[in-house]
Amino acid sequence: MTSQIIKVDEFDYVIFGGAGDLAERKLLPAIYYRDLDGQLRDTSRVIGVSRTARSDEDYRSFAHKALKRHIPAADIEPEAVKRFLARLHYRSVDALGEEGWDDLKTLLDAAEPPARVRAFYLAVGPEIFGAIGAKLAAKGLKNDLSRLVIEKPIGKDLQSARALNATIAEHFAEDQVFRIDHYLGKETVQNLMALRFANTLYEPVWNSSFIDHVQITVAESVGLENRAGYYDTSGALRDMVQNHLLQLLALVALEPPSSFTADAIRDEKLKVLRALAPIHAGNASQKTVRGQYRAGAVDGQAVVGYDQDLGSARSTTETFVALKAEINTWRWAGVPFYLRTGKRMPRRASEIVITFRPIPYSIFDENAGEIAQNRLVVRLQPGEGLKQLLMIKRPGPGGMRLRQVGLDMTFAEAFNIRHPDAYERLLMDVIRGDQALFMRRDEVEAAWDWVDPILAAWRDNEQRPAEYPSGTWGPTSAIALIERDGRNWHEPE
Repeated sequence: MTSQIIKVDEFDYVIFGGAGDLAERKLLPAIYYRDLDGQLRDTSRVIGVSRTARSDEDYRSFAHKALKRHIPAADIEPEAVKRFLARLHYRSVDALGEEGWDDLKTLLDAAEPPARVRAFYLAVGPEIFGAIGAKLAAKGLKNDLSRLVIEKPIGKDLQSARALNATIAEHFAEDQVFRIDHYLGKETVQNLMALRFANTLYEPVWNSSFIDHVQITVAESVGLENRAGYYDTSGALRDMVQNHLLQLLALVALEPPSSFTADAIRDEKLKVLRALAPIHAGNASQKTVRGQYRAGAVDGQAVVGYDQDLGSARSTTETFVALKAEINTWRWAGVPFYLRTGKRMPRRASEIVITFRPIPYSIFDENAGEIAQNRLVVRLQPGEGLKQLLMIKRPGPGGMRLRQVGLDMTFAEAFNIRHPDAYERLLMDVIRGDQALFMRRDEVEAAWDWVDPILAAWRDNEQRPAEYPSGTWGPTSAIALIERDGRNWHEPE
């Protein structure tokens, strides 16, 4: 089975931070794949921007090396690479000064045809988002088809997020701003919508009458890598929970939107975020756990602890968070949402687990074995797919013996296609002007409004994060968090 490729309109993708880590690992490979699949029109261009002086050929050489480093050799097709590299241009621009802006404008104005989408991707530090937005407007680079793409972090708390959003709004309308969260571009995340609203099977039981609890896990096996400076001032709650995990929670819990349009979907997500029961100084110790990894082993390799990775004195920044969230609505009253995320976990895995209520009464005798609760496992990574865990009879003549098995569908195998990276979809959605998978301003601020009191409670408590050995699923207090309710964490496969 092959997917249908629909070409997008002509565009100029201007990547500020065009020679940075994100551009190298994700953005350039993603656009190459879209070019490889025939989704780009002949005159579309990609323009790398940074302060460093380099020629177009230098930038093409950088991009070529990035493709070789981050794309399997089987996907490197010489003609496609040649076509992609020919699209690339580079301009040196001082984002905070005056140099280079006129050269960039001249390049953009020379586009054929001139009426085309101009997408400005800010793969730079958030402290200069506002300054770049102002320059784009002041220097006449913005047009009616302009889009502004910004990465996290969008603020470090509610106050700074509001200030950043207000600054951007001075120069770009809300329908021109694309706040990207790559988790929302994952195939399985979108399949949550299809699962619920394109089938009669799940939506009637998608409520507190049938669902016991929900678990959302985003586990990383890596440590700080090259993000030590940012991460130690952020921590897992800001870095992962405020955006990725709360977005996943909102998609699981939203009410059926009136249509599959951006604002209809985001209206319903916003309602979920605003319905989250507050966690504050009075209940944070019962509903949250924060941890920090110590030396241990991951995949059989010895690794050092957080302080050694950081290369400084003892830090109180959390690398692990587990919390119990509750949603004050009729649909979800009494259904806990257990969230956890951490670094130096046993493996890289992201999943959503919907656990249904136990059967009310068993007709089978004790020899049949334990009847486990049905679970729907939504795998985001690796191997995106769905698994429905059901009870069946063991084959054979030995009487009624029950066991749990999974009806498993891995998308790459089911559809026999290459598994696209989330950025591929999101970058093209920017060109289409489709904001369904991007965060709206009020969503971001609602998430911070819920997270801020947790940060304040931790700050006032002054207690160090609980320690956990690298290669484990977090501190023992995270196990206690869920076991107090008579439940257990589902370990990703």
